Amino acid sequence: MRRGARDGGMDGMAITPSEPTVRALVAAINSGDRAAFTALLAPGATMTDDGTERDLGAWIDKEIFTVNGHMDVESESDGGRALIASYRNDTWGQMRTAWRFTIADGRIVRFQTGQA
Repeated sequence: MRRGARDGGMDGMAITPSEPTVRALVAAINSGDRAAFTALLAPGATMTDDGTERDLGAWIDKEIFTVNGHMDVESESDGGRALIASYRNDTWGQMRTAWRFTIADGRIVRFQTGQA
C-alpha cells in the first residue's frame, strides 16, 4: 500500500488520501458534514458494510453522522481509492477498517467498508 501525505492525525500516523473525491469524503466525515458527504455521492450510489448491502442513507446516519464518526487514514492503494483506516464512533469505539471506492465523474458510485 502506498502512503499519502501526512496530516499529523491524532497519533501522528494519519495520511491525507491522494484521490480528491476520497479526500473530500474523509474531510466530510471528520467534520461531521453530512451535506458535504452526500454531495460527493452519485445518484443511486450504493454501499456494503462487512459484505452486506446496506441502505446508504440510513447507514451513514447510524454509523457516521449521529455517532461522531471519525477516520484516520493509515494507508492507501489503487490511486487513493482503497484505504486502511482507524475508524471510530460513539457506538462501536475504534476499529481498523478497510474502505474501497468506485468513482465516476468525480462522484462516488459505490463504496465498500468493513473491518480490516
